Amino acid sequence: MAVIAAFILNAGLNFALGLIIAKLLGPADFGRFALATAGAIVLNTVLFEWLRLSATRFYSARVRATEPWIRHGLDRAYTILAVVLLAAAALCGGLGLGAGADGRGAILCGAMLAALGIGVFDYHAALARARFDGRLYFGLVAVKNLLALAMMAGAAWFLREPAWVLAAAGLSQLLAVLILRRPLRDPETAREGSKVRETWRLFLRYGLPLIAANAVYQALPFLNRGTIAAQAGFAEAGYFALAADVTARSLTMLGTALDLLLFQLAVRAEEQHGRAAAERQVAGNAATVFALLLPCAVGFWAVLPALQALVVPEAYRGPFGLYAGLLIPGLFCLAMMHFALNPVFQIRRRTLPVIAAAAVGLAGNGLGLLVLPPLLGGAGIALAQTLGLGAAFLWLAARALTGADRLRLPWREILSAAVACGAMAAALAPLRHLDPPSALALCVPVGAGLYAILVWTFDIAGLRGHVEARFRPAHPAPAA
Repeated sequence: MAVIAAFILNAGLNFALGLIIAKLLGPADFGRFALATAGAIVLNTVLFEWLRLSATRFYSARVRATEPWIRHGLDRAYTILAVVLLAAAALCGGLGLGAGADGRGAILCGAMLAALGIGVFDYHAALARARFDGRLYFGLVAVKNLLALAMMAGAAWFLREPAWVLAAAGLSQLLAVLILRRPLRDPETAREGSKVRETWRLFLRYGLPLIAANAVYQALPFLNRGTIAAQAGFAEAGYFALAADVTARSLTMLGTALDLLLFQLAVRAEEQHGRAAAERQVAGNAATVFALLLPCAVGFWAVLPALQALVVPEAYRGPFGLYAGLLIPGLFCLAMMHFALNPVFQIRRRTLPVIAAAAVGLAGNGLGLLVLPPLLGGAGIALAQTLGLGAAFLWLAARALTGADRLRLPWREILSAAVACGAMAAALAPLRHLDPPSALALCVPVGAGLYAILVWTFDIAGLRGHVEARFRPAHPAPAA
C-alpha cells in the first residue's frame, strides 16, 4: 500500500507542478520546456531504461542477499553512463554560455541534466520496489517531490527560463537519492569482474528491445510537438503539450502505481512457483489493470469540460479541451500496452515483439502526420498520435493473445468491466453540460459510486475479493 500511496502522491504533485510551470512560463516558453522535456525523456530511455528494466526483472530481496553481482553490474553501468552524460551536459552548457539561458546550448544542457536526474532516481526507486520496501520507496518519492516543487517552481518564478527549470528538475531528483543514499545501499561484498560482465550481457539481451520500443513511444510526442511547433509556433506546441501531459498523467497514474506492485508479484511468483504461475499472475494483472484504467479514461472524459474551466490556466483554455479529447483513446492504448501487454513478454524474456509494435505505432503516426494536419490543423496531429498508438496496441494484443503460447485472459472479467464502464459513461454524459463546479462536484462521486457498486455486485476482476482479503482478520477468533 505504501507503493500505491507514494505514486498517488507523486502523480498528484506532478500534475499540480505542471500546471504551475505552464502558468509561470506562458504558452511559448512552456512549449520550449515541454519539447526539451520530451527530448530528456527520450535520452533517459535510450541511456538508462535498459538498466532500470533489468533492475525490476532481475533484482529482488533474495538476489540482494545471494547474488550481489547483479547490483554491482547495475551500479557500475549507471556510474559510467552518468559520468558521460554529465560531461556532455557541461560541454553543451559551456558552448552555449554566450547565447544566454534562452539559447539552444543552455536548453540542451538543462535537458541532459533532467535526463540524468530522471535516470538515477528511477533506478533507485526500482531497487526499493524490487525489495518490497514500501517505506523506503515512499520516503524517496516524498523527498523528490518536495524538492522538485520548491526548486522547479522557484526557477520558473524567479528565472523564467526553460533551461533553469529543466536543470532544477534533474538536480531535485539527484538530491533525493543523495539524501537517502544509506538505506538504498546493499551490504558491502567483494566485486567479481567476470560476473559483472555477464550481468551486462544479460541486461542488454533483456532490455535493449524494450528500450528501443520505449524510445519510439517517447519519440512520438517529441516528433508531434516538434511538428506542431514548426507549423503553428511554440505557443501552439505549448497548448498541445499541456493537454498531452495532463491527459497522460490522468490515465497512467493508477496504471503505473499498479505496475509498480503487480509486475514484482509476477516476478516473485516465477521465483517461487515457476513460469506457469507467473503467466497466470500476469493474466490476472491484465484484467485488473483494464478494470481500473478504463473507468479512469471514462471519468477523465466526463470531467474534461469542468477541468478545463476550473483548473487549466486561462491562456490554454479551448485548445486544451480539443487536444485532450482527441488524445484520450491513444493514451489509454499506450497505458494498456505498458501495464497489461508488455509484462507478458517481459516475463517470457522475449521482448522483440514490443519493438515491432512500436514500429507499427511509429508508422501509423507518420502516416497520420502526412494526411491529417493539412485537413485538420493541430487536431490532425493529435489524431495522428492516437492512430499510431491504437495500431501499436492492436498489433501487440494480437501477438500476446494468439498462437500456441497465447496468454489466457479472464475474458468474462474484462467484458464485465467494459459493460460497467459503458453504464458509467451513459450516466455521466448528461452531467458534462452542467456549469463547471456542479459538473465536477457530481461527476466524480456519481461515476465512482456507480462503478464501485457494479464492481462490488459482480466482483469484476476479482476486485471485491481483493478488498475483502485486505480487511479480513489474519487469524479468525476461536469459537466460544
